[in-house]
Amino acid sequence: MDSDPRVLVVAVDDALIGPLCEGLDQLGWPTMTARTVNAADLVLQDLSVDAAIVAVEGLEGHDVVARLRAAAAPRYLPILLIGQDEAAGGPIDLAMSSPPHPAQAALRLDQLTRAGIAEEEFRLRQATFAAHGVTLQPADAGETPLQILTAGAADRRFLAMSNALSAAGAEVVAAPTPYTAFDYLHERAFDAAVLWGGQDHAPALSIASGMKRNTRLYHIPLILYLRGAAEVELADLFRRGFADVAAAETPEDETAERVLALARNHRRRQAIRRALDSVRGSDLMDAATGLFTRDLFASHLARVAEGARSRNRALSVCVLRVAERDPVAQARSGGWLDRAMPQIGAMVSRLVRVEDTAARLGSELFALVLPATAEREARMAAERIAAVIACTAFDAGQDRSPFIVEFDVGVAEMRDGEAPAAVLERASADLANA
Repeated sequence: MDSDPRVLVVAVDDALIGPLCEGLDQLGWPTMTARTVNAADLVLQDLSVDAAIVAVEGLEGHDVVARLRAAAAPRYLPILLIGQDEAAGGPIDLAMSSPPHPAQAALRLDQLTRAGIAEEEFRLRQATFAAHGVTLQPADAGETPLQILTAGAADRRFLAMSNALSAAGAEVVAAPTPYTAFDYLHERAFDAAVLWGGQDHAPALSIASGMKRNTRLYHIPLILYLRGAAEVELADLFRRGFADVAAAETPEDETAERVLALARNHRRRQAIRRALDSVRGSDLMDAATGLFTRDLFASHLARVAEGARSRNRALSVCVLRVAERDPVAQARSGGWLDRAMPQIGAMVSRLVRVEDTAARLGSELFALVLPATAEREARMAAERIAAVIACTAFDAGQDRSPFIVEFDVGVAEMRDGEAPAAVLERASADLANA
């Protein structure tokens, strides 16, 4: 599966798209190029690619997107279009006037792909709960305007982008400093945040760092809008948690549309999360944490594994066990570790992606199933969750210092023909070696 192309690139030549393809290949997103729409149709019929990039300049016909969607059906195909979207011939997921940085493209393609996988997971979750006599209601994203936070000093380009967001129907809240930004973030819910990269990027980086350390704000998409053409390391910015970076020469209207696309995606994912969370109090779930019980997890893992096989996608399972440390042992003997478990379970449920399933397999043992995720990425996700929880201090009683909880992590990726239970067993074995 690793050698299969993940991205179908439709372009008449490599003049515009060549460097992007090379960068994506190096970042683990192997590409395959089709020079015509007819050739792209054949690729989609034979291979299961994750996404498509379409450089519309020079392509014949005006129904490119519609034809690609039809060829990929029933699997949803996210499409990133480069050029004028009037030539797309159908709704697209994201449009950019020029090729993005490969790291940026990889991140956005992953976001678009994960959105489709979240929809698939929701349907699988509905089936699992229905099999146990519980109805999971459809996700409702609501009809209120998108809520966008803009943080940074007033600037002509930044104000123009904010005006474009307002003109598109979004409700924009402006914060001139990081302090006021966090005040707003703690007072109300936002669908996206746009940070202004002025002469000094430090305030924007400070806000981004603070949001990524907060479990409630962790998933809000962050966009950095650069003021000038100063030297920046885009790959580093994406590692810091930015979902998009708009260069200084990017038109304000295009930046606004990219912000809105991220905000719509976030709101839909949050609606799915709320629908999934609506059953946390049911008898099927672990009473203390609201996570899947061991039996429910086993039932759903079998269903997710079958879905991964039918769609030719990766699937990984992670196991997290409370690490044995002296402060934890003392907290356990006093009952304080048990008291902390509801909060730990809530943190795990908020830190996993919408499409991931979290379960409590034992008193101090958790498991995650991550669809469309290879072992390396799954380990990074599990370790990131463990690191965020390790930043939280839990009460250990009067006159005693708070304690922190660290996790040992085990990970396994499903192999061809492997039973779901065997994947979980290998993840547990990997945990024993941690």
